Amino acid sequence: MRLDLTPDQLAALTEAPAVEGDVAARSRPLAGIAALADAGPADLSFLGNPRYAAEVPASRAGAILVPADHPGSPAAGQVFLRVANPTHALALVCSTLEARLWPRPPAGIHPSAVVEPSARVDPSAHVGPGCTLLAGASVGPRAVLEAQCHLGAGASVGEDSWLKPRVTVADYCAVGARCRLQSGAVVGADGFGYEPVGGRIERLPQVGVVVLEDDVEIGANATLDRARFSRTVVGRGTKVDNLVQVAHNVRIGRHCLITAQVGIAGSTVLGDGCVLGGQSGVAGHLRLGDGVRLGAQAGLFEDVPAGGFMNGTPAMPFGLERRVAVLARRLPDLFKKVDSLAAALDSLRKDAP
Repeated sequence: MRLDLTPDQLAALTEAPAVEGDVAARSRPLAGIAALADAGPADLSFLGNPRYAAEVPASRAGAILVPADHPGSPAAGQVFLRVANPTHALALVCSTLEARLWPRPPAGIHPSAVVEPSARVDPSAHVGPGCTLLAGASVGPRAVLEAQCHLGAGASVGEDSWLKPRVTVADYCAVGARCRLQSGAVVGADGFGYEPVGGRIERLPQVGVVVLEDDVEIGANATLDRARFSRTVVGRGTKVDNLVQVAHNVRIGRHCLITAQVGIAGSTVLGDGCVLGGQSGVAGHLRLGDGVRLGAQAGLFEDVPAGGFMNGTPAMPFGLERRVAVLARRLPDLFKKVDSLAAALDSLRKDAP
């Protein structure tokens, strides 16, 4: 899709405090967005990572979002938009494109949707084709439910939230305001609760709920299990990636980042601002303090105080884990030396009187 915005329009959109470069180019519409090395004169690009600063002088982009303190100057026919944070500025531009690509659907309930008489849908909300809303479900102002979403009995979706196709919010679970749930996400599946009884494995009913606070985002095919009792909670502003499993009674703090294929076992508590790397796993009933970070594929089996950075399986402090990894690579040579020393010692013993 074409960008069709001039550098001057982009400056207003991104609130760029300074615009530098060719005056004529400032009013020339740009067609698209491209990386520094790939951009042409009709493209917008950006310097979001200082490691790519060397690519700016050679870039043919018509306009570049650069940090306010970037030392270079634009080439002939080029415009620099100096901003505090180029990555955030580009996000503002992409938000405009996103609204064009996926405009908010019109308010109303599609004729094919099944809505129980006691369910409540705000007149400004959109309920798409094939959706089901059971008794007592509620949809807030300007919320969007795309095709085949399911709200269970007593479930709620807050204002301005957007559910992509085939999202399930199970009975009595709550989605806050301005949340985004990608296709296939399940909020409120039964927790994995069983107990051996008399040689059998008996199911433990899961009668709690899941609560997503405001501004939470959930990735495609992520699953958040209802609590055995009480609540499974995802704190305000937290972002959960695709294929994540959050077990029953887990409590995730505010503004956390939970990346792809993470698994969090039951009753674990995460503080605010935690970051869990891809495919990391957290055992049950643990406590992670504010700002804890886990490296990719880390396996955590112990509590971590605030600010901790853990890596490896079993997870250990990052610096220690890196040293252990270096030493592990030296083990073959170490064993050879030990074998050589053992052989020399055996020879000495044989030669001894």
